[in-house]
Amino acid sequence: MNPLESWNEEQRSAYLYRACSQAEEGTVRAELFRRLAGEAEAQAAIWRAQLTARGHPAPGPFVPDTRTRMVARLVEWMGPRPLRGVLAAMKVRGMAIYGTSAANDAVHLPPVAGGAPERRHRGLGSGGNLRAAVFGVNDGLVSNASLILGVAGASSDPKTIVLAGVAGLAAGAFSMAVGEYVSVRSQRELYEYQIALEREELAQYPEAEAQELAIIYAAKGIPKRQAEQVAQRLVADPEHALDTLAREELGLNPAELGSPIGAGASSFAAFAAGALLPLLPFLFSAGDRALAIAIAVTAVALFSIGATLSLFTGKGALRSGLRMLALGAAAGAVTWTIGKLAGVAVG
Repeated sequence: MNPLESWNEEQRSAYLYRACSQAEEGTVRAELFRRLAGEAEAQAAIWRAQLTARGHPAPGPFVPDTRTRMVARLVEWMGPRPLRGVLAAMKVRGMAIYGTSAANDAVHLPPVAGGAPERRHRGLGSGGNLRAAVFGVNDGLVSNASLILGVAGASSDPKTIVLAGVAGLAAGAFSMAVGEYVSVRSQRELYEYQIALEREELAQYPEAEAQELAIIYAAKGIPKRQAEQVAQRLVADPEHALDTLAREELGLNPAELGSPIGAGASSFAAFAAGALLPLLPFLFSAGDRALAIAIAVTAVALFSIGATLSLFTGKGALRSGLRMLALGAAAGAVTWTIGKLAGVAVG
């Protein structure tokens, strides 16, 4: 770890902590960020001492770069909560407090293999994957059905309709896969970088990391002495310390960083499955009969997707299904009308 770069990072963190503290003035979070700023400056002093001990000149006064000043200004305007992802990427800890209630939050102890916390996280992850798959199928269904109806409105040539449907399926599925891969890959690289920083800092100055953790716990409503005891006990156990620091300081679960390839493949498969449904009738039939079957299949699928989404919203399955059917029907009607008008104009 380069002492000068580490000094600069800690000073930047302190600068942003103070910006967060000013934005949260009048709340318990303001004191949290003030204390974290002090800890960051103390750690910067450690790196400064290492730098001079190696015979290098001491760094001058910290001058924030353009990005740091811009983020600080955004924090001033919007507050830290909407920018917690950006702040976490710039080594600002404690963002996990925005995801929980300070009054009722309990200490997030390291998970025990097979224990209740681990099963709870796994259940949440699985639910998120299922919901993403349902939305992926819905995207493919609505977009390709709308495309097919638009082309069918402009031309009755079955080959043209099939070609448009296949092109829409392939283009949409690959676009979704690439977008999801890039998104998850970028997020994973950020998380891996942040965890690597935590690992190095834990090895370099465990007492300072314990103090940061105690500050965060205290901000969540835990008595100061108890927070310090818990933090010291956690940091003393290297096996679980990094996991706990990642959860409490970064607000992430190291065991659930996500697979870019898996995410991309899942998005591709989900979109393609949805996009294939309105296309299938045209592969085995033609003309008005194929169009009628495609509309019927799409309608049933839309209602089924809406009903499935009620599992996540708590709303009635009938209401959710009908709402999804109405939205899909509106999209299809608009694209068919546009296709019909375009076909007349071109023809």
